[in-house]
Amino acid sequence: MKPQDPDAALVRQAQAGDLDAFETLVERHERAIYTLALRLVQNAHDAEDVTQQTLLSALENLGGFRHEASFGTWLRRLATHAALKVLRKRRGLNTVSLDAATDPGEDDSIPHPEYIADWREGPEQLAQRSEIRRQIEDALARLDDKHRPVFVLRDVEGLSVRETAEALGLSEANVKVRLLRARLQLREHLTRLLGDPFKRVAPGHAHAAAGGDA
Repeated sequence: MKPQDPDAALVRQAQAGDLDAFETLVERHERAIYTLALRLVQNAHDAEDVTQQTLLSALENLGGFRHEASFGTWLRRLATHAALKVLRKRRGLNTVSLDAATDPGEDDSIPHPEYIADWREGPEQLAQRSEIRRQIEDALARLDDKHRPVFVLRDVEGLSVRETAEALGLSEANVKVRLLRARLQLREHLTRLLGDPFKRVAPGHAHAAAGGDA
């Protein structure tokens, strides 16, 4: 049995025409939607536009919401669609899907990390430092438009592989490959910042170091 959506009662009230209930839903989710949009489009003005478009789309399509997913998940899907339109417009790909916009020769191979080293501190210690969180956000911004949405939806927002695939219009297999590539890119970028240079391992010896947790 899936958990009860905490927004379910308010959504039903809003679907019945109660605008106060919809305003309450907006207050609950607006900041989270903006944060998601900003991570996807990497521009504050565009993120504000995506947020407003998401909320307007939610109001216009509220009658079609069937409670098959949580209201928050539904909003994230709407926000993702709005953000992808912004990204496609930047690249001149208004009518092309994100999947079709990738290189036709792309394969499922996983790039080998070039910089491997033990981190100077453990994840628990690092998580307590605000500058580390900023570095993580910076690393996220370095991901390209093909990999960043997958990582944000799956690892930051917590959507399932299936939900991520549906939101992005990709196959589940493609989501898994892009997610792994994104994780490797982020890990390598952060390792260059946080890794202990005295414990660096040459790329050719990666498998020998696999037992260590960088």
